[in-house]
Amino acid sequence: MKIDSDGNVTMSEIFTKTTLAILGICFMLQPVQAASDETGFFTSRDVFELEYATDPQIRPGGEQIAYVRRSNDIMTDRTRSNIWVVAPDGSDHRPLLSGTANFSSPRWSPDGTRLAYLSTADRGLQLYVRWMDTGQTALITNIQESASNIAWSPDGKSIAFTMNVKFDAQPFSVDMPAKPKGAEWAPAFEYVTETRFQEDGSGILPPAYSHIFVVPAEGGTPRQLTSGKYNHSSSLSWTPESREILFSANRDENWALQSRESNIFAINMAGELRQITSMPGVETGPRVSPDGRLIAYGKTDNEKLAYRNRYLHVIGINGDNDRNLSADIDNSVSNWIWDGNDGLHYQLTRRGVTEVARVNLDGGHSTLVSGLGGESLGRPYASGSYSFESDLLVVTRGSATRPADLSALSNGAEVQLTQLNEDLLGHKTLGQLREVIYDSSIDGEKIQGWYLTPPNYDPARSYPLILEIHGGPHSAYGPHFSAELQRMAAAGYVVFFNNHRGSTGYGERFALLLQNRYSSEYDFSDHMSGIDALIEQGIADPNRLYITGGSAGGIAAAYAIGLTDRFKAAVVAKPVVNWVSKVLTADSGIGQITNQFPGLPWENIEDYWRRSPLSLISNMTTPTLLMTGEEDRRTPISETEQMYQALKIQGVTVVMVRIPGSPHGIAGRPSRLIGKVENILAWFGKYP
Repeated sequence: MKIDSDGNVTMSEIFTKTTLAILGICFMLQPVQAASDETGFFTSRDVFELEYATDPQIRPGGEQIAYVRRSNDIMTDRTRSNIWVVAPDGSDHRPLLSGTANFSSPRWSPDGTRLAYLSTADRGLQLYVRWMDTGQTALITNIQESASNIAWSPDGKSIAFTMNVKFDAQPFSVDMPAKPKGAEWAPAFEYVTETRFQEDGSGILPPAYSHIFVVPAEGGTPRQLTSGKYNHSSSLSWTPESREILFSANRDENWALQSRESNIFAINMAGELRQITSMPGVETGPRVSPDGRLIAYGKTDNEKLAYRNRYLHVIGINGDNDRNLSADIDNSVSNWIWDGNDGLHYQLTRRGVTEVARVNLDGGHSTLVSGLGGESLGRPYASGSYSFESDLLVVTRGSATRPADLSALSNGAEVQLTQLNEDLLGHKTLGQLREVIYDSSIDGEKIQGWYLTPPNYDPARSYPLILEIHGGPHSAYGPHFSAELQRMAAAGYVVFFNNHRGSTGYGERFALLLQNRYSSEYDFSDHMSGIDALIEQGIADPNRLYITGGSAGGIAAAYAIGLTDRFKAAVVAKPVVNWVSKVLTADSGIGQITNQFPGLPWENIEDYWRRSPLSLISNMTTPTLLMTGEEDRRTPISETEQMYQALKIQGVTVVMVRIPGSPHGIAGRPSRLIGKVENILAWFGKYP
């Protein structure tokens, strides 16, 4: 499963060809402490050897678990997805669908005799079915667009999925002269007519709407069920008699200008639509109970605020008797699965750690397992997935020193099913993670954080410290494995990260402490108070402090160096520096205008400007490296260019690193993850 060099690709060649050449670095790599294979520490090359488990699916009857095993291919610089199977006791662990193509979304047929999945083995992302007794596989679809959200009908005869359907967006007729035979003219003009016209990772979107299709499980012609100028890209749930499919969508005429609205609908095999909910806000993820009487779904209100909890509701199949089962939980829930007809399993993240819990229809809750995670390799974001069947619960469980493996829990006992990284990390000396809880100096708010110490850490010494700020800002880090942070620790740094105010998993009040205040002196104080606590404990050297963060973390890093000169150097990745320009150029602007600001930018420009790091540019003196993907449409590179130009005018030392072809996720390919962290270490190494 591990992809390794054949002896012709050396470490220096990898960096030269995939990192330095791509990023155009104009300075030498000078980490505090070089990490090589000889040290036994985590190295950048090790990124290509990491694997993790995700999307476990228990076979009906419980005798087998299929899951997606993700690994990095050093030759293609891609993350590969294969499907493996394992028994609940950890035996018979073997590949089911493996190779250079990607295999994902394993879904068992209701009787467990077949496995549907998606694969890139043919054109696009096609739907396949494998007969488990013989191993025979059928290509079920031959579609021009990629399939997603596959769902078996309960009778096993059909599979539903969603797919984009293109339409003609030519807004008017243009009479162009005929091109002479053999002439080479410039590409034809393209026309944009839609309000939602772009998406990070996809660029300018082709004119298309996502619709629901159904296809015979033995193959045939997919039949489109939904229609209209709406997107129907939600998860799908069949009613027990296989007559209707439930889904979530916003079918309002002005849906493109609405950021937090959707309802639950049902559609039958004749394409007849039935609306089940019509409440303000988002109703999402419908799941029909096994007896067909109830629908479980997630509910978020449409208050014009940056963050709202998602609650678990149940409602009658015809839209009657709606109940909130998680009203007493001040947190967002997700991934609900029926446990018979009288309860549901669900997951949530609490204080940086994901857990699975159960609720009965009377609202009684019990936590079943905590400690899911490890599905985010680059940075330590909270993550995790699970599957439930009868009395068997399978979860993805990682740790501060390991990405996600599979664990099975049954009758109070837990068995670890996989050890995907023991061959690599079992022979490494890794940084060790410790928790720190402290008061923010601005108002005494309790903040949870963690710090990663270098391998062979000496508590008698103080170390240079890197503050790494998470994105969102409404997301959460936790005590999880991080390739980027382990590499920083191996280079000799203490790495500090926290869940500052605005982070999720601490309740709605805590998440909203940054309402109309991001970024500001409030989150800044949360970070600096943590650093001061580590300095007071003798862990961090006050004269060797560094700051970095990406996306919302990039905003915070940029804002911070406008408030202090305590950092020797900063790396600001994919930031927003001018909120006025950002919300009118990015794919997420409509929702941010609605929920994060008290009005339109041309009517409230003072508020937008006050929260923009550019408003503090005259205070900035910290040497700064700016790093953004050239295809970023979430925090467009024009934001980075503005800050670069402003710092140049101010006479501040600044370098801009542009990542060709990269969207917002600049660590989305293994070499880019390596390039990101090595650029950070090289820049900080210039300012020891």
